[in-house]
Amino acid sequence: MSAEPVLYRVLAPSPGASGKLVALFRGASGDLQARALTAGAPLSVFIEQADTTAVHLRVFTLEKEKGSSDSAALAALTFLHARSPLFDVVDVTMGGETLPAQLCGGEWLLRQGEVRVQEVEGDLSPLGLSAARIWSAQTQRPNLVVEVADLTALETFSADADAISAVSRATGTTGLVVFCMGGPAREDVSFRAFGPLKGFVEDAASSNMGACLIGVLGHLGRLPADTNLLRAAQRMPGQPARLSVQFATLPGGVEVWVGGSAQPQPSGAQLPVTEPGGGDL
Repeated sequence: MSAEPVLYRVLAPSPGASGKLVALFRGASGDLQARALTAGAPLSVFIEQADTTAVHLRVFTLEKEKGSSDSAALAALTFLHARSPLFDVVDVTMGGETLPAQLCGGEWLLRQGEVRVQEVEGDLSPLGLSAARIWSAQTQRPNLVVEVADLTALETFSADADAISAVSRATGTTGLVVFCMGGPAREDVSFRAFGPLKGFVEDAASSNMGACLIGVLGHLGRLPADTNLLRAAQRMPGQPARLSVQFATLPGGVEVWVGGSAQPQPSGAQLPVTEPGGGDL
């Protein structure tokens, strides 16, 4: 196995344009934290074991072992499938948990679970927002979901970590999803994801928080009726991403799978030293 990583840009809205950068290593031997630090990418993923039905990974940031990361899994699945085709449904184990992944339209999606939604009350004035209705949505940890009028309102929203934390505590949630319908490249929905209580102010590509948003749209009857697929634009300033979503409406909520593209980067590509690793993707 080569000691040199292969760089992937994951969930970029267009080739070479933002998303998340992942360094992929084809083996998991030696000091993995030191190897991740040398690679210099916000995320590094090491392939421990892989066959046609199951993949075992370890994921590191520059500072510590992360546990699970959908972005890292997307890079690893894309890498492995290009060299020796995997089954269309694969179990991915990382950070002590196993998630099913499926190949859909040439992209890998990971199951986020069934999203449960309820309407809640809360004072959004510390955020400079007002909304007639707000929702708590979760597969595991609850996130507050708030709609704004349009893409301009979404992109000009100013993220204040202390204010978001206060509203999160007041509403019994751990993160904030702000969204509007539509997107800059004809996406179905656009959103931003904040999580100071989870250890990050804003994440560039958040599969689980995006899934919570899809659950709210299902709760409101606003998912498309003629397809079970949609595109979501995540609009962190300076680091846009595009997520692919598959959904199924169930009696108790909406089951959601989230993923997207993973593109190998040219050999010798320069790493942006300030690019954040982000949150839960």
